[in-house]
Amino acid sequence: MILGKNISLRFVEIKDASFILDLRLKKGGMLSKTTPSLDLQIKWIENYKKREEQKEEYYFIIERNKEKIGTVRIYNIIDDTFCWGSWLIVENAPFYCSIESALLVYDFAFENLNFRNSKFDVDKKNKSVLKFHLNMGATIVDESEKVFYFEYSKFKYQEIRNKYLRYLK
Repeated sequence: MILGKNISLRFVEIKDASFILDLRLKKGGMLSKTTPSLDLQIKWIENYKKREEQKEEYYFIIERNKEKIGTVRIYNIIDDTFCWGSWLIVENAPFYCSIESALLVYDFAFENLNFRNSKFDVDKKNKSVLKFHLNMGATIVDESEKVFYFEYSKFKYQEIRNKYLRYLK
């Protein structure tokens, strides 16, 4: 478990399948298509747990006061670089849950796992997430018709982290 000031991240378990499926169906419009099948979601988590054991992927439930409020995932790990996404948070969650969960992901990836870079993409229509990443200092390195491609270094995160410490302590 990764503990923050107000929230925590814990690894996804099979018992989270219904929560994840519901969240993806309600809020996953910017993510890859989700089939509305609990059995398929359970199977996906079973396969994910194998990737987690091999340290190929990390999928978290975001919790606040032991209540599930979201998901976030680290994946596509290549050498010292990771992608992150599947970042969904329930409606009406306090504003700090997004900021704090992102900081916990970066702390875990950069400090605990010693990655040096992050690469990720954001749908151009997802204005609030685009603004968030730009404010954190991520750099747009390419784009397609629908997506911006970002890079973010451990160095850049360490430079800006102090600006956001109030969300962690």
